[in-house]
Amino acid sequence: MDINTILGPREQFIQGDTACVYGALLAGCSFFAGYPITPATEISEGMSRLLPKIGGTYIQMEDEIASLGAIIGASWTGKKTMTATSGPGFSLMQENLGYALMTETPCVIVNVQRGGPSTGQPTRASQGDVMQARYGSHGDYEIIVLSPSSVQEMLDLTIRAFNLSEKYRVPVILLADESIGHMREKITIPEHTLIINRTLVDIDYTEYKPFRAGYLHATKIPEFDTFGSKYNTYVTGLTHNKDGFPVTGDWKVHSDLIKRLSRKITDNIDDICEMDCRFLNYAESVIISYGISARPALSAVEMARTMEKNVAYINLKTIWPFNYEFISEVSKQVDKIVVVEMNMGQIYHCVKEAVEGRCDVELVSSLGGRVPTPKDILEVLK
Repeated sequence: MDINTILGPREQFIQGDTACVYGALLAGCSFFAGYPITPATEISEGMSRLLPKIGGTYIQMEDEIASLGAIIGASWTGKKTMTATSGPGFSLMQENLGYALMTETPCVIVNVQRGGPSTGQPTRASQGDVMQARYGSHGDYEIIVLSPSSVQEMLDLTIRAFNLSEKYRVPVILLADESIGHMREKITIPEHTLIINRTLVDIDYTEYKPFRAGYLHATKIPEFDTFGSKYNTYVTGLTHNKDGFPVTGDWKVHSDLIKRLSRKITDNIDDICEMDCRFLNYAESVIISYGISARPALSAVEMARTMEKNVAYINLKTIWPFNYEFISEVSKQVDKIVVVEMNMGQIYHCVKEAVEGRCDVELVSSLGGRVPTPKDILEVLK
Protein backbone atom coordinates (compact mmCIF):
# COMPACT_ATOMS: atom_id res chain seq x y z
CA MET A 1 0.00 0.00 0.00
CA ASP A 2 1.19 3.53 -0.82
CA ILE A 3 2.66 5.40 2.15
CA ASN A 4 0.61 8.54 1.48
CA THR A 5 -2.60 6.51 1.50
CA ILE A 6 -1.63 4.97 4.84
CA LEU A 7 -0.79 8.27 6.51
CA GLY A 8 -3.88 10.09 5.25
CA PRO A 9 -4.34 13.87 4.81
CA ARG A 10 -1.27 16.09 4.64
CA GLU A 11 -2.56 18.23 7.51
CA GLN A 12 -3.60 16.43 10.68
CA PHE A 13 -4.11 17.08 14.40
CA ILE A 14 -2.18 14.27 16.07
CA GLN A 15 -0.15 13.19 19.08
CA GLY A 16 3.63 13.54 19.19
CA ASP A 17 4.12 9.77 19.44
CA THR A 18 2.00 9.32 16.30
CA ALA A 19 4.10 11.95 14.51
CA CYS A 20 7.17 9.85 15.36
CA VAL A 21 5.51 6.85 13.70
CA TYR A 22 4.77 8.93 10.59
CA GLY A 23 8.36 10.18 10.44
CA ALA A 24 9.76 6.66 10.72
CA LEU A 25 7.56 5.38 7.89
CA LEU A 26 8.42 8.35 5.66
CA ALA A 27 12.13 7.74 6.33
CA GLY A 28 11.82 4.15 5.13
CA CYS A 29 11.74 2.24 8.42
CA SER A 30 10.72 -1.34 7.70
CA PHE A 31 11.47 -3.10 11.01
CA PHE A 32 10.38 -2.20 14.53
CA ALA A 33 10.97 -4.16 17.72
CA GLY A 34 9.88 -2.85 21.09
CA TYR A 35 8.37 -3.39 24.50
CA PRO A 36 5.47 -1.29 25.84
CA ILE A 37 6.34 1.45 28.32
CA THR A 38 4.67 4.74 29.25
CA PRO A 39 4.91 7.33 27.69
CA ALA A 40 6.27 5.70 24.49
CA THR A 41 3.71 2.90 24.08
CA GLU A 42 1.74 4.79 21.44
CA ILE A 43 4.76 4.62 19.13
CA SER A 44 4.83 0.85 19.41
CA GLU A 45 1.05 0.66 18.91
CA GLY A 46 1.20 2.92 15.86
CA MET A 47 3.99 0.91 14.26
CA SER A 48 2.08 -2.33 14.91
CA ARG A 49 -0.88 -0.97 12.97
CA LEU A 50 0.85 0.76 10.08
CA LEU A 51 4.17 -1.02 9.46
CA PRO A 52 2.64 -4.30 8.16
CA LYS A 53 0.60 -2.29 5.63
CA ILE A 54 3.79 -1.36 3.77
CA GLY A 55 5.30 -4.83 4.03
CA GLY A 56 7.36 -4.08 7.12
CA THR A 57 7.85 -6.18 10.23
CA TYR A 58 6.68 -5.39 13.76
CA ILE A 59 7.75 -7.51 16.74
CA GLN A 60 6.85 -7.05 20.40
CA MET A 61 9.89 -8.35 22.26
CA GLU A 62 10.14 -9.75 25.77
CA ASP A 63 12.06 -6.72 27.04
CA GLU A 64 14.06 -3.68 25.99
CA ILE A 65 17.37 -5.55 25.89
CA ALA A 66 15.99 -7.90 23.24
CA SER A 67 14.32 -5.00 21.42
CA LEU A 68 17.57 -3.20 20.69
CA GLY A 69 19.29 -6.50 19.89
CA ALA A 70 16.57 -7.29 17.35
CA ILE A 71 16.84 -3.99 15.50
CA ILE A 72 20.64 -4.30 15.39
CA GLY A 73 20.34 -7.71 13.75
CA ALA A 74 17.66 -6.53 11.32
CA SER A 75 19.78 -3.53 10.36
CA TRP A 76 22.55 -5.86 9.23
CA THR A 77 20.12 -7.39 6.73
CA GLY A 78 19.79 -3.95 5.15
CA LYS A 79 16.61 -2.77 6.90
CA LYS A 80 16.07 0.65 8.43
CA THR A 81 15.14 -0.12 12.02
CA MET A 82 13.77 1.58 15.13
CA THR A 83 12.77 0.91 18.72
CA ALA A 84 11.04 3.16 21.27
CA THR A 85 11.18 3.24 25.05
CA SER A 86 11.36 5.45 28.13
CA GLY A 87 13.88 5.85 30.96
CA PRO A 88 13.85 2.41 32.64
CA GLY A 89 13.90 0.62 29.29
CA PHE A 90 16.60 2.96 27.98
CA SER A 91 18.75 1.97 30.96
CA LEU A 92 18.43 -1.67 29.96
CA MET A 93 19.53 -0.88 26.42
CA GLN A 94 22.94 0.58 27.27
CA GLU A 95 25.06 -2.53 26.68
CA ASN A 96 23.49 -3.14 23.28
CA LEU A 97 23.84 0.56 22.50
CA GLY A 98 27.59 0.19 22.96
CA TYR A 99 27.51 -2.86 20.69
CA ALA A 100 25.71 -0.86 17.98
CA LEU A 101 28.31 1.90 18.30
CA MET A 102 31.25 -0.51 18.09
CA THR A 103 29.80 -2.40 15.10
CA GLU A 104 28.72 0.82 13.36
CA THR A 105 25.14 -0.35 13.04
CA PRO A 106 22.60 2.22 11.77
CA CYS A 107 19.42 2.25 13.89
CA VAL A 108 17.14 4.73 15.66
CA ILE A 109 16.29 4.62 19.38
CA VAL A 110 13.43 6.81 20.62
CA ASN A 111 13.40 7.70 24.32
CA VAL A 112 10.25 9.52 25.42
CA GLN A 113 11.53 10.65 28.81
CA ARG A 114 9.63 10.43 32.09
CA GLY A 115 10.60 11.28 35.66
CA GLY A 116 13.19 9.08 37.31
CA PRO A 117 15.31 7.45 38.71
CA SER A 118 13.85 3.94 38.72
CA THR A 119 10.18 3.72 37.71
CA GLY A 120 9.76 7.31 38.91
CA GLN A 121 6.88 9.22 37.33
CA PRO A 122 5.53 7.21 34.38
CA THR A 123 3.04 9.89 33.30
CA ARG A 124 5.10 13.02 33.93
CA ALA A 125 7.62 14.74 31.67
CA SER A 126 11.32 14.97 32.38
CA GLN A 127 14.59 15.78 30.65
CA GLY A 128 16.66 13.72 33.02
CA ASP A 129 18.18 11.32 30.47
CA VAL A 130 20.37 13.86 28.65
CA MET A 131 23.65 12.69 30.16
CA GLN A 132 22.63 9.04 30.00
CA ALA A 133 22.00 9.43 26.28
CA ARG A 134 25.57 10.69 25.88
CA TYR A 135 27.48 8.59 28.42
CA GLY A 136 25.18 5.67 29.32
CA SER A 137 27.28 2.98 27.67
CA HIS A 138 30.87 2.33 28.70
CA GLY A 139 34.06 3.33 26.91
CA ASP A 140 34.96 6.31 24.76
CA TYR A 141 32.54 7.13 21.96
CA GLU A 142 30.52 9.89 20.29
CA ILE A 143 26.81 9.67 19.55
CA ILE A 144 24.07 11.73 17.90
CA VAL A 145 21.06 12.81 20.00
CA LEU A 146 18.18 14.93 18.67
CA SER A 147 15.49 16.69 20.72
CA PRO A 148 12.08 17.77 19.33
CA SER A 149 10.20 20.70 20.87
CA SER A 150 6.92 20.30 18.96
CA VAL A 151 4.79 17.59 17.39
CA GLN A 152 5.90 18.73 13.93
CA GLU A 153 9.54 18.43 15.01
CA MET A 154 8.78 14.94 16.35
CA LEU A 155 7.98 13.99 12.76
CA ASP A 156 10.78 15.99 11.12
CA LEU A 157 13.53 14.96 13.55
CA THR A 158 12.55 11.29 13.32
CA ILE A 159 13.26 11.51 9.59
CA ARG A 160 16.51 13.34 10.31
CA ALA A 161 17.47 10.69 12.88
CA PHE A 162 17.20 7.99 10.23
CA ASN A 163 19.14 10.06 7.70
CA LEU A 164 22.00 10.76 10.11
CA SER A 165 22.07 7.14 11.23
CA GLU A 166 22.38 5.91 7.66
CA LYS A 167 24.90 8.56 6.66
CA TYR A 168 27.26 8.09 9.60
CA ARG A 169 26.63 4.41 10.40
CA VAL A 170 25.78 5.14 14.01
CA PRO A 171 22.79 4.60 16.31
CA VAL A 172 20.88 7.88 16.67
CA ILE A 173 18.77 8.70 19.71
CA LEU A 174 15.60 10.78 19.44
CA LEU A 175 15.32 12.20 22.97
CA ALA A 176 11.78 13.45 23.40
CA ASP A 177 9.77 13.90 26.60
CA GLU A 178 6.32 12.95 27.84
CA SER A 179 4.86 16.39 27.10
CA ILE A 180 5.89 16.30 23.43
CA GLY A 181 5.02 12.60 23.10
CA HIS A 182 1.47 13.04 24.40
CA MET A 183 0.77 16.56 23.16
CA ARG A 184 -1.59 17.00 20.19
CA GLU A 185 -0.85 19.67 17.59
CA LYS A 186 -1.41 20.33 13.92
CA ILE A 187 1.28 18.83 11.69
CA THR A 188 1.94 18.96 7.97
CA ILE A 189 3.24 15.81 6.30
CA PRO A 190 5.96 16.90 3.87
CA GLU A 191 5.21 16.45 0.17
CA HIS A 192 8.82 15.66 -0.61
CA THR A 193 11.15 14.08 1.93
CA LEU A 194 14.94 13.96 1.65
CA ILE A 195 15.91 10.37 2.32
CA ILE A 196 19.50 9.20 2.85
CA ASN A 197 20.41 5.53 2.50
CA ARG A 198 23.60 3.88 3.66
CA THR A 199 26.41 3.43 1.13
CA LEU A 200 26.56 -0.25 0.18
CA VAL A 201 29.87 -1.86 -0.67
CA ASP A 202 30.46 -2.52 -4.36
CA ILE A 203 34.09 -3.43 -4.94
CA ASP A 204 36.03 -6.49 -6.01
CA TYR A 205 35.61 -9.30 -3.49
CA THR A 206 39.38 -9.75 -3.11
CA GLU A 207 39.81 -6.12 -2.04
CA TYR A 208 36.97 -6.06 0.47
CA LYS A 209 37.70 -5.12 4.09
CA PRO A 210 34.43 -4.51 6.00
CA PHE A 211 35.72 -1.88 8.42
CA ARG A 212 38.13 -0.04 6.17
CA ALA A 213 37.10 3.59 5.95
CA GLY A 214 37.71 5.87 3.00
CA TYR A 215 38.44 3.25 0.32
CA LEU A 216 36.22 4.92 -2.27
CA HIS A 217 35.61 8.32 -0.64
CA ALA A 218 37.43 10.69 1.71
CA THR A 219 35.42 9.60 4.71
CA LYS A 220 35.83 7.87 8.04
CA ILE A 221 32.74 5.74 7.38
CA PRO A 222 33.08 2.26 5.85
CA GLU A 223 30.71 1.10 3.13
CA PHE A 224 28.03 -1.28 4.39
CA ASP A 225 27.76 -4.99 3.58
CA THR A 226 24.38 -6.59 4.27
CA PHE A 227 24.22 -10.15 5.55
CA GLY A 228 23.60 -12.62 2.76
CA SER A 229 25.52 -10.72 0.10
CA LYS A 230 28.54 -12.03 -1.79
CA TYR A 231 30.87 -10.60 0.87
CA ASN A 232 31.73 -12.27 4.16
CA THR A 233 31.68 -9.94 7.15
CA TYR A 234 32.71 -10.80 10.69
CA VAL A 235 30.81 -8.56 13.12
CA THR A 236 31.98 -8.34 16.74
CA GLY A 237 31.72 -5.97 19.67
CA LEU A 238 35.35 -6.72 20.46
CA THR A 239 38.10 -4.38 19.31
CA HIS A 240 38.60 -5.35 15.67
CA ASN A 241 40.84 -4.57 12.75
CA LYS A 242 39.78 -3.48 9.25
CA ASP A 243 38.94 -7.09 8.39
CA GLY A 244 36.50 -7.17 11.30
CA PHE A 245 38.44 -9.79 13.26
CA PRO A 246 39.11 -9.37 17.02
CA VAL A 247 42.42 -7.77 17.95
CA THR A 248 42.07 -7.06 21.65
CA GLY A 249 45.70 -6.91 22.75
CA ASP A 250 47.09 -4.25 20.41
CA TRP A 251 46.78 -0.74 21.87
CA LYS A 252 47.25 0.94 18.50
CA VAL A 253 44.47 -1.02 16.78
CA HIS A 254 42.12 -0.06 19.60
CA SER A 255 43.26 3.57 19.61
CA ASP A 256 42.88 3.95 15.84
CA LEU A 257 39.43 2.36 15.89
CA ILE A 258 38.03 4.45 18.75
CA LYS A 259 39.44 7.68 17.32
CA ARG A 260 37.87 6.95 13.92
CA LEU A 261 34.48 6.11 15.47
CA SER A 262 34.58 9.39 17.40
CA ARG A 263 35.96 11.62 14.67
CA LYS A 264 33.39 10.57 12.07
CA ILE A 265 30.97 12.46 14.35
CA THR A 266 33.12 15.33 15.69
CA ASP A 267 34.62 16.13 12.28
CA ASN A 268 31.10 16.65 10.93
CA ILE A 269 29.61 18.68 13.79
CA ASP A 270 28.50 21.47 11.42
CA ASP A 271 26.46 18.99 9.39
CA ILE A 272 25.03 17.19 12.42
CA CYS A 273 24.28 20.03 14.84
CA GLU A 274 21.03 21.89 14.22
CA MET A 275 19.81 24.83 16.30
CA ASP A 276 16.99 27.36 16.11
CA CYS A 277 18.69 30.70 16.82
CA ARG A 278 16.77 33.96 17.00
CA PHE A 279 17.65 37.59 17.81
CA LEU A 280 21.37 36.88 18.34
CA ASN A 281 22.47 40.16 16.73
CA TYR A 282 23.18 42.75 19.43
CA ALA A 283 21.81 40.46 22.17
CA GLU A 284 22.82 41.21 25.76
CA SER A 285 21.54 37.89 27.11
CA VAL A 286 20.45 34.58 25.63
CA ILE A 287 18.18 31.74 26.72
CA ILE A 288 19.27 28.21 25.77
CA SER A 289 16.88 25.30 25.95
CA TYR A 290 15.59 22.19 24.17
CA GLY A 291 12.58 19.89 24.02
CA ILE A 292 9.40 21.02 25.78
CA SER A 293 11.40 23.59 27.79
CA ALA A 294 12.19 25.49 24.59
CA ARG A 295 8.55 26.56 24.31
CA PRO A 296 8.29 28.60 27.53
CA ALA A 297 11.83 29.81 26.80
CA LEU A 298 10.69 31.32 23.50
CA SER A 299 7.65 32.87 25.18
CA ALA A 300 9.91 34.44 27.80
CA VAL A 301 12.19 35.86 25.10
CA GLU A 302 9.25 37.38 23.22
CA MET A 303 7.85 38.89 26.44
CA ALA A 304 11.24 40.31 27.39
CA ARG A 305 11.70 41.88 23.99
CA THR A 306 8.37 43.70 24.32
CA MET A 307 9.97 45.30 27.40
CA GLU A 308 12.92 46.39 25.22
CA LYS A 309 15.27 43.73 26.56
CA ASN A 310 17.82 42.49 24.03
CA VAL A 311 17.33 38.78 24.68
CA ALA A 312 18.18 36.01 22.20
CA TYR A 313 16.89 32.45 21.92
CA ILE A 314 18.67 29.18 21.12
CA ASN A 315 16.77 25.90 20.84
CA LEU A 316 19.12 22.90 20.67
CA LYS A 317 17.52 20.52 18.18
CA THR A 318 20.77 18.54 18.34
CA ILE A 319 21.93 18.01 21.92
CA TRP A 320 24.86 15.69 21.17
CA PRO A 321 27.41 16.29 19.85
CA PHE A 322 27.31 19.53 21.86
CA ASN A 323 28.61 22.49 19.87
CA TYR A 324 31.02 23.92 22.43
CA GLU A 325 32.67 26.22 19.88
CA PHE A 326 29.40 27.89 18.91
CA ILE A 327 28.33 28.47 22.52
CA SER A 328 31.80 29.80 23.28
CA GLU A 329 31.44 32.40 20.52
CA VAL A 330 27.99 33.39 21.77
CA SER A 331 29.38 33.92 25.27
CA LYS A 332 31.79 36.54 23.92
CA GLN A 333 28.94 38.87 22.91
CA VAL A 334 26.48 38.55 25.81
CA ASP A 335 26.49 39.31 29.55
CA LYS A 336 24.29 36.42 30.63
CA ILE A 337 23.20 32.97 29.44
CA VAL A 338 20.16 31.32 31.01
CA VAL A 339 19.76 27.56 30.54
CA VAL A 340 16.24 26.17 30.91
CA GLU A 341 15.76 22.42 31.41
CA MET A 342 13.68 19.88 33.33
CA ASN A 343 16.52 18.40 35.35
CA MET A 344 19.11 19.62 37.83
CA GLY A 345 21.33 21.15 35.17
CA GLN A 346 22.70 18.62 32.70
CA ILE A 347 23.22 20.87 29.66
CA TYR A 348 23.84 23.79 32.06
CA HIS A 349 27.19 22.24 32.97
CA CYS A 350 28.15 21.90 29.29
CA VAL A 351 27.28 25.55 28.71
CA LYS A 352 29.39 26.63 31.71
CA GLU A 353 32.28 24.59 30.37
CA ALA A 354 31.98 26.24 26.94
CA VAL A 355 31.67 29.75 28.40
CA GLU A 356 34.81 29.49 30.55
CA GLY A 357 33.78 32.43 32.75
CA ARG A 358 33.29 34.97 29.94
CA CYS A 359 29.71 35.70 31.07
CA ASP A 360 27.25 34.74 33.77
CA VAL A 361 25.46 31.39 33.34
CA GLU A 362 22.28 30.73 35.30
CA LEU A 363 19.95 27.74 35.46
CA VAL A 364 16.18 27.53 35.44
CA SER A 365 15.57 24.01 36.72
CA SER A 366 12.22 22.27 37.00
CA LEU A 367 11.57 18.81 38.43
CA GLY A 368 8.61 16.57 39.21
CA GLY A 369 7.02 16.79 35.78
CA ARG A 370 6.42 20.54 36.02
CA VAL A 371 7.23 22.35 32.79
CA PRO A 372 9.00 25.66 33.54
CA THR A 373 6.94 28.77 32.88
CA PRO A 374 7.90 32.02 31.13
CA LYS A 375 7.52 33.71 34.53
CA ASP A 376 10.17 31.39 36.02
CA ILE A 377 12.56 32.38 33.26
CA LEU A 378 11.83 36.13 33.38
CA GLU A 379 12.57 36.13 37.11
CA VAL A 380 16.10 34.90 36.39
CA LEU A 381 16.54 37.35 33.52
CA LYS A 382 15.79 40.26 35.87
